[in-house]
Amino acid sequence: MPPSFPAMSPFPKASELVHELEPAVGAPATSTLPGYSSVVLNNPRCMRKFLEKEFCSQDLEAMAPRLWIMTTFSSGNINPLHRQRVKGREIIVTEEPRLHLVWIHNRIFIKPLPRYLLAHTFWEQFLSKDANPLGTGQDDIRKAATGFLRTYRYLIQHESDFNIAQQDHLRLIPKDIDWDSFCRFISELEHVEDSSVSKRYYYGELRLTRLNFYAPFLLHKFHFEQVHGQYGEFFGRLYGPILFAFAVVSTILNSMQVTLAAEQLVASHWESVWYVFRSFSIVSLVGAAIISMWFAALWLWIFLDEWIYTVRQKMDRRRQARRTSSC
Repeated sequence: MPPSFPAMSPFPKASELVHELEPAVGAPATSTLPGYSSVVLNNPRCMRKFLEKEFCSQDLEAMAPRLWIMTTFSSGNINPLHRQRVKGREIIVTEEPRLHLVWIHNRIFIKPLPRYLLAHTFWEQFLSKDANPLGTGQDDIRKAATGFLRTYRYLIQHESDFNIAQQDHLRLIPKDIDWDSFCRFISELEHVEDSSVSKRYYYGELRLTRLNFYAPFLLHKFHFEQVHGQYGEFFGRLYGPILFAFAVVSTILNSMQVTLAAEQLVASHWESVWYVFRSFSIVSLVGAAIISMWFAALWLWIFLDEWIYTVRQKMDRRRQARRTSSC
């Protein structure tokens, strides 16, 4: 049986890494959140607004029921930091929760772990299930914060990941935390289940190209996140497909033109040359058609293979849920 922690925190007080908030209990009205001097601790409205901005993502929550179409249906689908480097991805620091663990090409966006989230006192004061200090929306904030915190269980699995996270240009976790303490802390998150997190965190990494593709259908927006700030970058993505289509069409037209021109050689008694030209043009036409069909079939195979894998995963999750409920 996994240990049962108090309802206010996903980790016990003995494992907390930050103790700065403890004196905040009973502090005067001017007390503020460490690192955020504009956030007043005893102002519920201010705290709720701040925490919603820090951890909640309306777009991803709206897309959550359909995210299984775009990625692996598993909260553990998160590569540790050293694996991100192996894949050639540059880690980009972001403060937007909607971009946390979203990747595109050779970049992945990761939101740093704030100090106050590592303090048991913070969870006890503001995200407790036994009280309702933040009012409406507190449950959503708690689930989003819990899901965000749990992602670091997968991002930092080895000391090498820990060292990467503490590099000066990243600072994904506070610099004054040591590896042994972090190991003890992160091990407590193994028992956090999907039922305790927001639906976005039923999934791990998300591909931005797919989010942008499905955004018009699911969010009624042109895109999820615009990453091309210049027109040249936007149209640069189209050069490859356009050049390929142009090359295929040019090959077909040239082959047809050679065939028509070769017909005139028959009347000039150049039959041997006519056979060569005609054969070459036919081979070119057939070759262009085969290459085009091969690319179309390859794309279709990749698309269907991903869908079949995704549907199987979803069916497996349903079977597991039925077994769990019947036990």
